[in-house]
Amino acid sequence: MSDLNGRPGHEADEPERAFFGRRKGKRLRGLQERRLAELLPALRVDLPPDDGPLDPRTLFPALGGGPEAVWLEIGFGGGEHLAAQAEAHPGIGIIGAEPFVNGVVKLLAAIEARSLRNVRIRDEDVTALLARLPDACLDRVYLLYPDPWPKRRQRKRRFVSDSSLAEIGRVLKDGGLFRFASDIDDYAGWTLVRAARCPVLTWTASGARDWTRPFPGWPGTRYEAKALAAGRRPTYLEFARRPR
Repeated sequence: MSDLNGRPGHEADEPERAFFGRRKGKRLRGLQERRLAELLPALRVDLPPDDGPLDPRTLFPALGGGPEAVWLEIGFGGGEHLAAQAEAHPGIGIIGAEPFVNGVVKLLAAIEARSLRNVRIRDEDVTALLARLPDACLDRVYLLYPDPWPKRRQRKRRFVSDSSLAEIGRVLKDGGLFRFASDIDDYAGWTLVRAARCPVLTWTASGARDWTRPFPGWPGTRYEAKALAAGRRPTYLEFARRPR
């Protein structure tokens, strides 16, 4: 298995990089601190200590015989999309990866309020998790409104790269979906270019308007609402994993 931090097995021109910015924002209040201390430990995704693979289906014992499918959301922000999907699909196990503490506590509040039993959280950089997942273990991966790192010198910090798309393609099952959304045209184009040269992913758009329409069952996000209010039009890209 590979990892995404520029170590052996990846493109030499991809240096080590952090895809996220700050880890914590506003000071947490008492109830938020309680959720972080009491609820998060039971939901946190820890990696096996022996450097072996992590079967994501084992993360959801509350789902009885196992999840119908497993989805991953990379950088879930405030968690509104993830919580809505978890509530709409109670038989599907959803892993959310988000290092920003304030976003994690927002998702924890939604989990508690809606009694969600099908969510697990990785509150660290997702790259280590991806590297430990076995081939063809996920049915869907979301990357929604990632930090665009707009300055030219920052673009190496964008999550989408040849390496990250290859890794997403590796962990997706045949026919599994990678869904990307952004209100930054440059990042949408950046992603299309790299997806086009990824041999295991194919763009599912069949018409000129497909990438302007939200995904089926799309609940929206707060960031998307802000983008629309500011007059920025989001782009929605969906890629399917080619058969092995």
